[in-house]
Amino acid sequence: MEHEKHFFRRSNLLIGAYLLCLIIFVGILYDAQIVNGADYVSQSTIQITNTQTVESFRGIITDRNGKVLVSNREIYTLTFDPDEVKDDPSLTPGENNTVHSESVANSLLRLLRLLQQAGLEWEDGLPVTMTAPYSYTFSEASGLQRTWFQNFLADRDWSSTEITSATKLPLMSESVQKEFELTTSSALSAQQLIQLMRKDFGIPEDYSDWEARRVIGVLYEVNLRGLAKGAATVPYTLTEDISVELISILNDGDFSGAIVDSKAIREYHTDYAAHILGRVGAIQDKEERDTLNAPYNTAKEAGEDTAGYHYYMWDEQVGKNGVELAFESYLRGEDGTRLITTNQDGKITSELYSIEPQPGGTVALTIDIDFQAQVEAALAKGVEEVKSGAKNEEEEKRMERVGGAAVVVSVADSSVLAMATYPTYSQRTYAEDREELDQNPASPYTNRALNSAYAPGSTFKPMTAVAALESGIITPTTKVNTLGSWRYPGDPNSYANCWLYNSSRGRHGKINVSEAIYHSCNYFFAEMGYQLTMDGLNAYAANFGLGEHTGIELGERVGARHENQPGEDQAPWAGFGQASQEYTPLQLANYIATLVRGGERLDAHLLKNVTAYDGSSVIYEHEPEALSVVEMSEETLAAVKKGMGDLVTKGSIAKDFANCVVTAGAKTGSAQVGEQNANGVFVCFAPFDDPEIAVAVVMEQGRSGAALAATAVEIINDYFTPSEIGYTVAPEGVLLP
Repeated sequence: MEHEKHFFRRSNLLIGAYLLCLIIFVGILYDAQIVNGADYVSQSTIQITNTQTVESFRGIITDRNGKVLVSNREIYTLTFDPDEVKDDPSLTPGENNTVHSESVANSLLRLLRLLQQAGLEWEDGLPVTMTAPYSYTFSEASGLQRTWFQNFLADRDWSSTEITSATKLPLMSESVQKEFELTTSSALSAQQLIQLMRKDFGIPEDYSDWEARRVIGVLYEVNLRGLAKGAATVPYTLTEDISVELISILNDGDFSGAIVDSKAIREYHTDYAAHILGRVGAIQDKEERDTLNAPYNTAKEAGEDTAGYHYYMWDEQVGKNGVELAFESYLRGEDGTRLITTNQDGKITSELYSIEPQPGGTVALTIDIDFQAQVEAALAKGVEEVKSGAKNEEEEKRMERVGGAAVVVSVADSSVLAMATYPTYSQRTYAEDREELDQNPASPYTNRALNSAYAPGSTFKPMTAVAALESGIITPTTKVNTLGSWRYPGDPNSYANCWLYNSSRGRHGKINVSEAIYHSCNYFFAEMGYQLTMDGLNAYAANFGLGEHTGIELGERVGARHENQPGEDQAPWAGFGQASQEYTPLQLANYIATLVRGGERLDAHLLKNVTAYDGSSVIYEHEPEALSVVEMSEETLAAVKKGMGDLVTKGSIAKDFANCVVTAGAKTGSAQVGEQNANGVFVCFAPFDDPEIAVAVVMEQGRSGAALAATAVEIINDYFTPSEIGYTVAPEGVLLP
């Protein structure tokens, strides 16, 4: 009996506990579905998951020895997103739900005021002046900015006018005419546009012109991103590289709509090689974007797999010039994808990478940055000495535009060891120096080594010598009786004087080809040019790479060989480096490398190799490519080298080369440029018996190539006796300072 009582007691307890759990469960369901059901539904629907592109880190750039030249630095950025702005409960609802528009405007204005107080600036691409009375600034806008503005007007049906730099005023659409109660077609003034935009963006009427224009400009940029329909994925950035202090103010001050994010920017670790390294920037126009997307579009049109090609969006940062542009495909990396979930308050509740970003590859160049710095210093010193030789105020004024270039290539494989231009600049301080650089009459942005072409003058004579020897016109021992003033057969009024004849009515007499190079005799090479003909000269020049692409990965000027017009024959003058032929300093350096290599012309190049960002694999390694071959016997090469060697040991530049740490061969040259001083041109190689490097130096208005010899010797000495600065030997286990 007692057992049954315990049984019923336990049963009742279990039933009671069950009923209690049931009551609690029902209560929770009632609270979730009836009492707070609407709130929970709202919260569940407001949980938003967005897909965000995560930019990959751009690959780093090093010199041939692994020294980092360009890397990345992470900075904080500030963007504004109207969708993240909370409606101000103090505002009274009006027509067309203006509460949110006013809340956005007020939040943005508060943010802009903060930036103004912090001394920060921001820019917008709206082509309208910042102050009233407003006017259009189409002539100052980029092509992309004009295109986007045109799309903005068309999207709102305000105007369909094509906007160009010459556009004065766009024409109103019919809807805008009605808006302004006009019965005939009329132009849409900038003042009327601002009025339309104030209404469209819901800008409060009590905003001043200053406030309205700034807010409108930012909202215009934000709206453009929506118009792009996938072509612009990066939010409009108000300002970059903001301080931690400002971030604290933004977080503590509840600046609705303000979003702090991070991004990587390029950081330069050298003040040298500015023209080689180049810069990155946003895509500026359709032509640039089409060029970048050409590989992707070609593969797509051919029905091929496009997975291996990158499709560029409007806002992406890309290489604009130099190495950054040339090796864009290796440096850019692969963007990732991140899933971001936010709650009703806009707070991030979760982040998940669906695709991890892959940094770009490490690009190793062929230059030695320490040697590059020395070459730039030697060139700068030489050019400044040339400029200091101005004889009068007029010449001094002309000398302000003077510059020069120096190139050093490896004879072994035509890799570029140094390539200097003067004047130059530093990519590290480019932003601070830009105003001064823009005003420099000597065009510091021009890469003279690749994109300026010069008449070769007498540096062309070794090429003519090879052509004459290999064509059988002369042998190394053939003597030509040089009479000082060469006369064109059948036309005594057409002549070419030797420099010795011009200076003293002298003549070199009977000389062979080596002596002709040593004496730089115009008579001898005019005769060789005449016998070779223009076609013969040009054929050899082309094989030496003069007037041809060198293979360099950066953009280059091809230069030009002389082409006779009907009835003329400039071959005698072209034979000693005159006529209308011009070549780049890189072409001249590679021509000498080809000569002393024995006639095989290899591609000049800056890319040594590319490795994966983590060093796990080699993506690309340069292999020398033979572009052409000059058939040349050992006797021919020996004869030409002897003439160039004699110039160094007993010629006009022997004094300069007495200080050279190795033996060398060289050729000077000068080319008259109108009424100005002649450009100085100089080529050389070293060491003489087993050449390792070929050098070309050009100084505008440098008068004669002999004046450049000291610069060339300094470059050679720097190469063969490298500075020990930066190389420290420490005992094992001791950290370097």
